[in-house]
Amino acid sequence: MSDNGGTFDLLILGAGSGGYAAAIRASELGMKVGLIEKDKLGGTCLHVGCIPTKALLHSAEVADAARDSDTFGVKAAFEGVDMAGVNAYKDKVVSRMFRGLTGLIKAHGITVIEGEGKLTGPDEVTVDGTAYKGTNILLATGSKPKTLGLEIDGEKIITSEHALRLDRVPKSVVVLGGGVIGVEFASVWRSYGAEVTIVEALPHLVPIEEESSSKQLERAFRKRGIKYELGTPFESVKTTDSGVSVTLKGGKTLEAETMLVAIGRAPVSEGLGYEEQGIRLERGFVKVDENLHTGVGNIYAVGDLIPTLQLAHVGFAEGIYVAEQLAGLNPPAIDYDGVPRITYCEPEVASVGLTSTAAKERGYEIVEQDYNLGGNGKSQILQTQGSVKVIAQKDGPVLGVHMVGSRVGELTAEAQLIYNWEALPAEVAQLIHPHPTQSEALGEAHLALAGKPLHVHE
Repeated sequence: MSDNGGTFDLLILGAGSGGYAAAIRASELGMKVGLIEKDKLGGTCLHVGCIPTKALLHSAEVADAARDSDTFGVKAAFEGVDMAGVNAYKDKVVSRMFRGLTGLIKAHGITVIEGEGKLTGPDEVTVDGTAYKGTNILLATGSKPKTLGLEIDGEKIITSEHALRLDRVPKSVVVLGGGVIGVEFASVWRSYGAEVTIVEALPHLVPIEEESSSKQLERAFRKRGIKYELGTPFESVKTTDSGVSVTLKGGKTLEAETMLVAIGRAPVSEGLGYEEQGIRLERGFVKVDENLHTGVGNIYAVGDLIPTLQLAHVGFAEGIYVAEQLAGLNPPAIDYDGVPRITYCEPEVASVGLTSTAAKERGYEIVEQDYNLGGNGKSQILQTQGSVKVIAQKDGPVLGVHMVGSRVGELTAEAQLIYNWEALPAEVAQLIHPHPTQSEALGEAHLALAGKPLHVHE
């Protein structure tokens, strides 16, 4: 018989982005919160996802700047990449963020329960033999790398989690998967000096993005020397004395030192008691309604565990949404179309809202403006190429913003406001953007859509 570990207004299984955001907001709203975690507070994003990967990407940017310093009139010698130093920098960033989060959770009076939890009743989670009760329960157990059933040895065939711990720069890499994870690691390794080939079964890299953005990224990668095989499914891989031999459909083989399996992330839901309590799963994802409720008792689910965008900031929003529902605040539903999406490779790919294809499929008559960053002063200073594309309903509001270029991810905050406030191009055109900044590119695209282009070649 399990011991009784206590009762909470909200009991959360998983302390990643969705779980800890819900915990903090619920505690702010006066709830007694229990937060269960088998590993470390912060989950995938903090420890093996967003934060460490972006640290690697920044070190890659520094490597490129050192290698290309003559372009900017600076004499510097690029002597290579010291992975011990890179990893020390990355780990320092993660450690600092982890200490800050731990202090934040403590300051909010949230009870942290260490151990592996399992749902054992409609209002109960058992952790290492101790049962905890929750008037409301939130499932936030996150995700893990997909492996296609391949034997992952952590040396020659690796996932993103192994890639973050590498103590060397591989001489050559085959990256299986041209989505966000795949292209970010491809970008890092190329900046470090590796030979990289991406294999993507779909016709384009970052296939969920606007097709013109994907094509611009492909051109930029080709210029950087990153190779790719598009529209070509993976068939098999075998290890060799020197690394791996990867076979594609049609018989083509690729030889490399390492293969990164970056085909996405699968929900962590198996063996946690979900189905036994009547919770419906589909491909491992927990099924929820528009209120993120599972249909069982007072059990909700958020983050990578449910079939919404697998982004940390989506988890934050979903966790806050559930907490505010439980407090009776009646928060507005999350508009998933309006979630900013950024791929932090070089160049970055960023977007908010609908692609042109999606807009047309929903019956919109659209107008578009694609502003080339060649006309943007700050982009020329940064020596980046790309564009800002704005899609609007004809005689109506902006439906989507799609951007390619160094650092364009920083423009998504304004793009999100434009989309979510259903702004008309003419309304955005009235805003004064500071010069010289890349934000001017957003202004220029809207000026052109409003019929008064400035630095635009028609």
